[in-house]
Amino acid sequence: MATIPAVVDGATKAPRPKVDVGFLLYFYLHMAGFLATTLLITWGLFVLFFLAIGGLSVDGMMHQLNNMASRYVAADAARIASFKHVLIVAHLALSAAVIFFRRHSILPSRDPKRSKANG
Repeated sequence: MATIPAVVDGATKAPRPKVDVGFLLYFYLHMAGFLATTLLITWGLFVLFFLAIGGLSVDGMMHQLNNMASRYVAADAARIASFKHVLIVAHLALSAAVIFFRRHSILPSRDPKRSKANG
């Protein structure tokens, strides 16, 4: 069955394809979940780092965090700004690494019922 192009003001226009709103919402929900899990994994890596420098014990980790917090409170504005820049760069680097290793799950499958993850 052929479609008849619409004629508007003497010009022929082909019909526009319809947007699949359901899949668009599914895509945005999937991306929000991907970004949220990436953020949580990155925060978990920071906790793992402090746990590792604390001798893999909670007491050691709390000692290291107390040491860092006392130095942060006593620092001047320039040193605090420098610390924030280091933290932002470290967070971006960890996020980029996590996204690289999770790149297979960035885009959702077209049909969620047929995806490999669902069987």
